[in-house]
Amino acid sequence: MADDFEKAVEDGLKLSKRIYFGKDRSVAPPRMAAMEKSSSHSYLPSAPMAYAVISDPAMVDNPDIPSYQPHVHGRCDPPALIPLQMNGVVLEADCYLDTALVTVTGSWRVHCVMGSRHCDVRVAVPMGEQGSVLGVEVDTPSKTYSMQQIAMGEKNDGEKAAKAENGAFIKAHIFTFTVPLVDGGSNLSIKVSWSQRLLHSKGQFSLSIPFSFPQYVTPAGKKISKKEKIQLNVDSGPGTGLLCETTSHPLKEQRRQVGKLGFLYESEVLQWSSSDFTFTYTVSSSHIFGGALLQSPSIVDSDQRDMFCFYLFPGNQQSQKAFRKEVIFVVDVSGSMREKPLDDTKSALFAALSKLDPEDSFNIIAFNGDTYRYSSRMELATEQAIEKVTQWINMNFVAGDGTNILLPLNQAMEMLCNTRDAIPMVFLITDGSVEDERQICDVMSSLLTNQGSICPRVHTFGIGTFCNHYFLRMLAIIGRGHHDAAYDADSIDVRMKAFFDRASSTVLANITVDAMDNMDGIEVYPSRIPDLLSESPLIVSGRYQGAFPETLKATGILADSSNFVVDLKVQKAKDIPLDKILAKQEIDLLTAQAWFSDDRELQNKVARMSIKSGIISEYTRTIFLETQRGKEDTGLTRVPEHKQVPSKIEQQKATDFKGQKTIMLRSLGLGFGNLTATAENLSPGCEEEKLPEAAEIFVKAASNCCGKLCGRCCCMCCIQTCSRMNDQCAIALTQLCGAIACLGCFSCCELCCSGND
Repeated sequence: MADDFEKAVEDGLKLSKRIYFGKDRSVAPPRMAAMEKSSSHSYLPSAPMAYAVISDPAMVDNPDIPSYQPHVHGRCDPPALIPLQMNGVVLEADCYLDTALVTVTGSWRVHCVMGSRHCDVRVAVPMGEQGSVLGVEVDTPSKTYSMQQIAMGEKNDGEKAAKAENGAFIKAHIFTFTVPLVDGGSNLSIKVSWSQRLLHSKGQFSLSIPFSFPQYVTPAGKKISKKEKIQLNVDSGPGTGLLCETTSHPLKEQRRQVGKLGFLYESEVLQWSSSDFTFTYTVSSSHIFGGALLQSPSIVDSDQRDMFCFYLFPGNQQSQKAFRKEVIFVVDVSGSMREKPLDDTKSALFAALSKLDPEDSFNIIAFNGDTYRYSSRMELATEQAIEKVTQWINMNFVAGDGTNILLPLNQAMEMLCNTRDAIPMVFLITDGSVEDERQICDVMSSLLTNQGSICPRVHTFGIGTFCNHYFLRMLAIIGRGHHDAAYDADSIDVRMKAFFDRASSTVLANITVDAMDNMDGIEVYPSRIPDLLSESPLIVSGRYQGAFPETLKATGILADSSNFVVDLKVQKAKDIPLDKILAKQEIDLLTAQAWFSDDRELQNKVARMSIKSGIISEYTRTIFLETQRGKEDTGLTRVPEHKQVPSKIEQQKATDFKGQKTIMLRSLGLGFGNLTATAENLSPGCEEEKLPEAAEIFVKAASNCCGKLCGRCCCMCCIQTCSRMNDQCAIALTQLCGAIACLGCFSCCELCCSGND
């Protein structure tokens, strides 16, 4: 999808050269030098963007200055995407604990379509680290749109009517949606909100938001006002100290309190921002510290229990002793991992092995239908051993058929059962889904329950979208580990290396919190508290009833085997929206548990949380609500000239019972794995085979029919016969062949019959 999107934008930029901006130099068009595509340039959006969807190139013109344009034959199939010029943009970011809530509001003009015509507008929103869409609002001169989540059963019948452009992720971090029927020359305002994770390393938090606009979205004309605004607020929690480190844009400090900072940047600009917005800050502490926050539920919350969350920050732990590690890498080498996925996995594995200390120990288990173990025992990570295992990996990591996850996991657990004075870790890397996933979770749960003081930590990494990421997340919950993923093939190497570094940076293990077990109606997410990492703060949330203690004590084990205790002061979350910053984590964890238990009530709970927070889930559908300005909505809208008139059934499906039109988006969840793709060894990134279009069906039918005839007739006979035909006979024969071609393929009949009611 990303390649198709880039090709459509490239075609759109070529079409935009038809637009005439006048002879006056003050309204000269933007420089187009940046359009020329090179090997290092990408047309994927690096900031929120809007594009005119052009199927008929004849409509491309300046809506203010109509000009003579040569006639264009044919249509754009697939449609071209012309980037719209942007009139203004506002970026707002609020950072709380380890999460940033981001809102971008922009104004775009359909500058490339005749005033008498209209087109769809496709919006693309790139998000930061682990971004999750929270809401979309669109204002056009005649209509408004808002994105909502609805229960899965309410409008399932609209799934078939949802087109590819009606909501999709062209990359894991780039969300796109389509605004229908916007008039040429009109302005539209788009507001998009999402949440994303803050990166953390050595006590420093980093925020990075895609905010680099290409030159060709700058409006033509120097007299046009171009306002750029950035508002940033940081709240790291009560009683913490903040220190600003670096920023990409000239922010002006507006507010400074204990644990809080506020910044503003606002300016008239000649060119839009050409770099991403980045901001880094330090939560000043050289030791582990934390706190607890409470918040009452809102009136509309279906769960009326109070909310809580406690957090632990690792501080700057540079001088603290590190845990000795015993690590086993369990790596999928099935057929679907061939070439790039396997090469990138090997690269990340080599980097992780090179960072082990000589007193650490390791082993490698590769698996497909069989298992391939590097050694029958754990090996010390000496320089000679690392060199030897590197050669073994290059020789034995060969893609083969089958995916058997349970056997290598059992082997890894047996090898780590007698670990002493170290953190035992299992890293499972896979891109496939298997039938016995619930059984694997049950087996691992029973094995880990019977382990000693420090049981093996199970960290999981999923590649692509064919594996069941909720199974992998559940496995990590059971093993007190962490889960990460690379949904795009080109991000495997970077994300896996970062994941290995982060998951291996344990500073506090076996964490428990007192007084919580004695509380009524308490629910904790995740149910098994993972270790505190130097590369990531620990956030644990939940619900409770009754009185909450004024202080909590968190205890754990340090690398020198000594016990560690820290007091967590309990305070009300006055300015921190706990429900918003915790919603994504809780929905992911509860979805994994709902999949594992196959509990309908838990699935309904996830759906209610998704509807309330606006976060996409596996148990809800995403829709756009369309509202007409100034008059009642009849449920009918104009249809683009390049599209067929919708049938009565489709119109009925698209109309909500309140009179607002609903536009169904495609299913945006990850799903629960694809057993068929795994069995067929499909590589990550391969899309399902598309159904043939009508023209393709007719051509195929005709070719099949002609092939059968040619098999029974001599070519020379056909030539001699045709040379003696008159014109009327040739026409009749042509019509007959066309009729026979249709009869040669029964799917043509199905296609024709399904075309109308």
